[in-house]
Amino acid sequence: MGDMANNSVAYSGVKHAVKEANHGDFGVTLAELRSLMELRAADALHKIQECYGDVHGICTKLKTSPNEGLSGNPADIERREAVFGKNFIPPKKPKTFLQLVWEALQDVTLIILEIAAVVSLGLSFYQPPGGNESLCGSVNVGEEEDESEAGWIEGAAILLSVVCVVLVTAFNDWSKEKQFRGLQSRIEQEQKFTVIRGGQVIQIPVADIIVGDIAQVKYGDLLPADGVLIQGNDLKIDESSLTGESDHVKKSLDRDPMLLSGTHVMEGSGRMVVTAVGVNSQTGIIFTLLGAGGDEEEKEKEKEKKDKKNGAVENRNKAKAQDGAAMEMQPLKSEDGGDGDEKDKKRANLPKKEKSVLQGKLTKLAVQIGKAGLLMSAITVIILVLYFVIDTFWVQKRPWLAECTPIYIQYFVKFFIIGVTVLVVAVPEGLPLAVTISLAYSVKKMMKDNNLVRHLDACETMGNATAICSDKTGTLTMNRMTVVQAYINEKHYKKIPEPEAIPEKTMAYLVTGISVNCAYTSKILPPEKEGGLPRHVGNKTECALLGLLLDLKRDYQDVRNEIPEEDLYKVYTFNSVRKSMSTVLKNSDGSFRIFSKGASEIVLKKCFKILSANGEPKVFRPRDRDDIVKTVIEPMASEGLRTICLAFRDFPAGEPEPEWDNENDIVTGLTCIAVVGIEDPVRPEVPDAIRKCQRAGITVRMVTGDNINTARAIALKCGILNPGEEFLCLEGKDFNRRIRNEKGEIEQERIDKIWPKLRVLARSSPTDKHTLVKGIIDSTVFDQRQVVAVTGDGTNDGPALKKADVGFAMGIAGTDVAKEASDIILTDDNFTSIVKAVMWGRNVYDSISKFLQFQLTVNVVAVIVAFTGACITQDSPLKAVQMLWVNLIMDTLASLALATEPPTEALLLRKPYGRNKPLISRTMMKNILGHAFYQLVVVFTLLFAGEKIFDIDSGRNAPLHAPPSEHYTIVFNTFVMMQLFNEINARKIHGERNVFEGIFNNAIFCSIVLGTFVVQIIIVQFGGKPFSCSELSIEQWLWSIFLGMGTLLWGQLISTIPTSRLKFLKEAGHGTQKEEIPEEELAEDVEEIDHAERELRRGQILWFRGLNRIQTQIRVVNAFRSSLYEGLEKPETRSSIHNFMTHPEFRIEDSEPHIPLIDDTDAEDDAPTKRNSSPPPSPNKNNNAVDSGIHLTTDMNKSATSSSPGSPLHSLETSL
Repeated sequence: MGDMANNSVAYSGVKHAVKEANHGDFGVTLAELRSLMELRAADALHKIQECYGDVHGICTKLKTSPNEGLSGNPADIERREAVFGKNFIPPKKPKTFLQLVWEALQDVTLIILEIAAVVSLGLSFYQPPGGNESLCGSVNVGEEEDESEAGWIEGAAILLSVVCVVLVTAFNDWSKEKQFRGLQSRIEQEQKFTVIRGGQVIQIPVADIIVGDIAQVKYGDLLPADGVLIQGNDLKIDESSLTGESDHVKKSLDRDPMLLSGTHVMEGSGRMVVTAVGVNSQTGIIFTLLGAGGDEEEKEKEKEKKDKKNGAVENRNKAKAQDGAAMEMQPLKSEDGGDGDEKDKKRANLPKKEKSVLQGKLTKLAVQIGKAGLLMSAITVIILVLYFVIDTFWVQKRPWLAECTPIYIQYFVKFFIIGVTVLVVAVPEGLPLAVTISLAYSVKKMMKDNNLVRHLDACETMGNATAICSDKTGTLTMNRMTVVQAYINEKHYKKIPEPEAIPEKTMAYLVTGISVNCAYTSKILPPEKEGGLPRHVGNKTECALLGLLLDLKRDYQDVRNEIPEEDLYKVYTFNSVRKSMSTVLKNSDGSFRIFSKGASEIVLKKCFKILSANGEPKVFRPRDRDDIVKTVIEPMASEGLRTICLAFRDFPAGEPEPEWDNENDIVTGLTCIAVVGIEDPVRPEVPDAIRKCQRAGITVRMVTGDNINTARAIALKCGILNPGEEFLCLEGKDFNRRIRNEKGEIEQERIDKIWPKLRVLARSSPTDKHTLVKGIIDSTVFDQRQVVAVTGDGTNDGPALKKADVGFAMGIAGTDVAKEASDIILTDDNFTSIVKAVMWGRNVYDSISKFLQFQLTVNVVAVIVAFTGACITQDSPLKAVQMLWVNLIMDTLASLALATEPPTEALLLRKPYGRNKPLISRTMMKNILGHAFYQLVVVFTLLFAGEKIFDIDSGRNAPLHAPPSEHYTIVFNTFVMMQLFNEINARKIHGERNVFEGIFNNAIFCSIVLGTFVVQIIIVQFGGKPFSCSELSIEQWLWSIFLGMGTLLWGQLISTIPTSRLKFLKEAGHGTQKEEIPEEELAEDVEEIDHAERELRRGQILWFRGLNRIQTQIRVVNAFRSSLYEGLEKPETRSSIHNFMTHPEFRIEDSEPHIPLIDDTDAEDDAPTKRNSSPPPSPNKNNNAVDSGIHLTTDMNKSATSSSPGSPLHSLETSL
């Protein structure tokens, strides 16, 4: 022990001696490990040899065993966390509640109201000096209630209601943020990593990894910490997230053993000893740098924001002058759509980025309504002022007296407040709120349905899905593989043979071949519960083969103990190109033997011999191979079995050692041992789920790597293919042949001929999957653009998942890379969960429509009442404070009530809404106008004849500070009652009769309606002067409620009128079309929504190419900067190590060069709804964009609209 401490002092020098004395049981300090991890390749190797001898030296100093791992005892773990830190990067602090309140206050309408209220307050305290009141005309007749007491109430009440609105908005934002963080920590906990502790291979949450852990890395992992390789097979890493270099880096003990956090394993497997975690890992260091520079960053942002405001237009011209680095930074500052910059908040009803179809439609609708409201309120104010001026100075012929000025001003302020109130009611600021609540609620509930939503808008897009491209293995099937047939020693066994039936020699090949040539991470463990099935860990196909050995009463573990993983001479790991895996063993006499397994048709082509009935090899000619394919493989495949061929080859001792890197010369001339058929049963609930999809107008296609007969058999079992339908089942190469022209380029017209009928794509490569998805999305065969969902689990599915409108990754079988590229993670890998996602998506859309139907009815009525009331009686029947209460009911509370309706199966009975389907259908328009008509009739009857009906004093033409009248209170009360009952009507939007159906399933709805009712009683009975209410009798209350309930009966009447008869009804809230945006709006309204990619002038293309050179130099900086800004500022991205590069760059090598997506104008009509389409092929072969090999694709976050259209860089948001 003491020896160890001295030892370490010798290493770390005197400076650390004190520190070491405290923590001194490790032979290496944190600082030394940090400096070691900053080195690469040769330097690192040199340093390791110099200081530690080799990797085992590091393990010894870290007190861990390369094979057994850490002991795992809690004291040791705590000590390590104390010395080396935890594997956790503290996230950016959330906005405080006060910040959110401040942002909510930025809302323009609220600011206007605040000013009006303050002016009104100020004037009410101003006493005009003496002077004869009667001089000021008929202004102040009526009860002289003590003015200074009564006057301030209105202003104060307005301020109070503003405070309410602000608090509610802020609280909603705050809870949304909290939900996001909850979601992130959920996703974080979901992430597990395999480590060895106490000799046992276990999976632990990423945050629990500590320095000294021995971690197993395999294909598809996202490395959670820094480490040094102990042993590796054919390991290749994508380090683009750290270096910006897209070439995969080979890792081996003799070349480059350093593994860094945040990088992706693209091939192979291995073990590493963890040397740095959390803030000390490479990713963590960068995060800390950024965190420390947070304040400067803020200042810089502020400055940039000012610059942006000053010159969006000059920006275009100035941009050329600025240096490259500044240019690179520009897109970043506004990339974080979720960060709710102050400007975003001011325009709460204009979301900056059109994230999704729904948001696009809503934004447009909100702008239209807002404009109409502004117009109405302006007219109201003008009419009131003119009427007053004409009446006072013209009709009554009074002079304007100085001492009367304050009184006149009070009148003008009152008119102004009425105008603002009309505006407040007209602007549906509840829309963004409704969307947020609805999405957040759905996301929370979808967790229970095994959907972990990573991007909010994915949930709503899913409701519009028209096509699902699903994997077969694990999604449609149970992913529990078992070998059910075998062809061994020239005999086809329909069930697993008895061990005695197989010759000893063959058995030996079989046992060794399977045990060694399956990844050592694949194993079969005893069942968790008594009587359960044994647990399959690792690759399921390999588990099936290991299961075959157990069925043959042999134990693979004995072989593995005899030949540990370190002794394997060379491993060619499985990947999607090889479709096979091979392992080389070196025998004691110096000879080599290679075992190979893989897709039967691929491996059989390389076999030149086969084991005969007595277990001896005999010649295997192409003719024999065709026989086997016909008599063995095809029958197996037609029963839905996956066929795997096992083979071996010997390299005699005398010959020179083969060139191992030349794989093609090695894995050939094999001897076939056996062909096995592996069954993967279809999940029992899948056929039903697929039927539901088909009924809901969604086409399900299967894309699989299996052979075509297996795929077809499974597709029939699932119901993807129905007998008697016309459909296509293609293999990958056949598909490619049909869609490419003579030059080998993919043509959209050719894809359009195939995809509508294509149901099964077998033996497909990841590129085929991507091509198919892109082909369907870009297709214009139907008038609606297709919305495609894709499922994927492998690293190679990344590009297709990113390209799709919604990418589903598998939570259990999926690799980290696939999860990073996806929008939704299926935590149970089950296809039925996708159907649930469709239900929720449609439900979100419907919830928003319900809310709109309710909101717009109130809007129309309130605006018309306030407007005509003001014009005829010089005073709005609904006072400012009452309007604000109505606004609160209809915006905030209604959005809560209607946005939280649970979905029903009925949602799956209709076809998907298209992208251009308006938000407000004609049926809804009929409901809105019909109910508005009823409400207007009731309100106006009460307003102009109410005093006769109820035999009370008229409230019309009341003087300035008159006390509230019963008459107007009845109008207000009835109005609110009608809204309450209409809220129940709004629950149905397709013209259903029964509006009460399922009302008790929604507790939130019921409680809000009841709550509003109670508050209304309190306001009317005890609100008094601030709410301009006077108490009502029981009889008057009953009448109000009766008139309110009338809306339910009237609703029945409306639904009897067939919509088709009402030709005059217009729809509203279509998706945005490109042609609709006037040129000049583009230049001026930079802050308005980016309706589409703004068109950049042709000349700028050349300038972009110049920029591209700078791009190459700044690549590294930029890789850090974009990923970090992203990781830190988007609420969606989880700020943790695994998020370091949320979006690894997927590159699909096409045969044609690309140029940046600059002039997107002629690509397609609905650009705003278009996701990153790949850039058009470049006509100019020596263009720099191609030379430097950089793909500049718009903004990572799947939204094709970029953020600051003023600068020419806006479509260059870099995804390096």
